[in-house]
Amino acid sequence: MCLMLVAWRASSTYRLVVAANRDEVYWRPTEPLHVWDEPARIIAGRDKPSHGTWLGVTGRGRFAATTNVRRGLPKSSGAVRSRGNLPVDFLASSDTPEAHSSRLLADGDQYAGFNVLLGDPESFWWASNIRNNASPLSDGIHGISNAALDTPWPKVIEGKRAFETVIDADDGGSESVEAYFDILRNHDLAPRKMLPNTGVGGFLEHRLSARFVRLGFYGTRSSTVLRMRPDNSFEITERRFGLFREIGRTRYTESGTRRQLEQL
Repeated sequence: MCLMLVAWRASSTYRLVVAANRDEVYWRPTEPLHVWDEPARIIAGRDKPSHGTWLGVTGRGRFAATTNVRRGLPKSSGAVRSRGNLPVDFLASSDTPEAHSSRLLADGDQYAGFNVLLGDPESFWWASNIRNNASPLSDGIHGISNAALDTPWPKVIEGKRAFETVIDADDGGSESVEAYFDILRNHDLAPRKMLPNTGVGGFLEHRLSARFVRLGFYGTRSSTVLRMRPDNSFEITERRFGLFREIGRTRYTESGTRRQLEQL
């Protein structure tokens, strides 16, 4: 995943709002958003054959997501564990975000470079093995791509600004989710003078600067919007994309005794 916009305790209606794009090669086998049977009742998409995920949630109000850290073109890192295990391990546990963040940093050399966001009803944390750092998120709007939390890349700066506007206008209705997806669908490329230097060269840096990426064999595979209320009821919607078009939509809603998975 290459862009996550997060509102933590920034809304009178929602405790947590997340709007995220996951960028990946198109041929990677991936299951859509669904309710897992094991290792816990996780609601998430799932990569095969690693059985990991990039973003997930549970009915207990737990949230986890990960991005890679971009440092040059992809190459073998010698890591022994998939980054997709990072969200799963937290969601299946009863650890606090703080305790789990510390545990991840202690084992950080087992993974290629990562960012991870971990939340429960009480707190929300970011950790990165590249920075060897973990810290709580302050109340408000945050953004993360393939660098540290709130690093001012153009897609993060502009994404956060648009995200805050949409949250302020969100009336809690199901139709209001469309405005979040509009933010995530933005194809605009950043001015070259504003680009970071992550070691992939000017051409790729420019093409990867859009919130919604299209780059031949690689691009935005899914967009996800999560809105979680203080009582842990929530709605999570996923839209999936192939090489040329949208290929599916799934929404899961949990509120009181209601648990509903819909193919839209």
